[in-house]
Amino acid sequence: MRQFILVVEGEVELTQMVERCLQSAGYEVGISPGDVLLEAQKIRPSLILVPATHADSNGLAFCQRIRGNPYLAATPVVLLLDDASEEHRVQALESGADDCLGKPFNPREIVARVQAVLRRLPRTALPALSGEADLVIDNWAMKLSVRGNEIPTTSLEFRLIDYLARHQGQVFTRDLLLDAVWGDMQFVTPRSVDACIRRIREKIEPDRKKPTFLKTIRGVGYRLDAWAVWQSTPNEGCNCAACVAAIQPVRAAQGSARRKRSAV
Repeated sequence: MRQFILVVEGEVELTQMVERCLQSAGYEVGISPGDVLLEAQKIRPSLILVPATHADSNGLAFCQRIRGNPYLAATPVVLLLDDASEEHRVQALESGADDCLGKPFNPREIVARVQAVLRRLPRTALPALSGEADLVIDNWAMKLSVRGNEIPTTSLEFRLIDYLARHQGQVFTRDLLLDAVWGDMQFVTPRSVDACIRRIREKIEPDRKKPTFLKTIRGVGYRLDAWAVWQSTPNEGCNCAACVAAIQPVRAAQGSARRKRSAV
């Protein structure tokens, strides 16, 4: 059975080029011009390919919506960027993309990136219900549950486990994690990553001396092998009174957390 790639409709020429090159590589391809999340939940694609701009929102915001959907949170996402600068690549990864590439788009590279992501992130047993997952992440309330037990975390620990969970199975160096999670915080070093990993292991591992969830890849960095799902959160793309009222305090809290990062 051929793997199915869902392409979010964007610029007409780019969408047509992506469809042709993926079909030529042997993939089944679908173009979604409407409610992408609803369609993706129904068909469960092997991978979602998202252009930087499309009808619903920008690519970064759409990646975040995918990761906030409990039924799609582990679906691989490749983001096509208009600007492939280092800053934009980091933003793409932070938003939940598994990989990204920028203009000018080369058909062979698009196929190669899709193939690499699918090889790296096999999803043969995606948990459909939170009860089947190792980790349940609630970004709205900043809560983490491990095998049904709520685990207290600092804001930094939560951001790190959330980031690793969004890239399950991918190995990250300490420097990459510093850029993606710590950002522009002062007075941090690669050892800060080690210390945070150690604290997380003490909280989530059944046996921290023999970790099964958060593993060290000797000479490289760290990889999270645990299955994670995300609880539903308010839709930031929605302007209804309920979602706006729910999101405003969250945004305020996030802004406060950013201002206090140096104290974490």
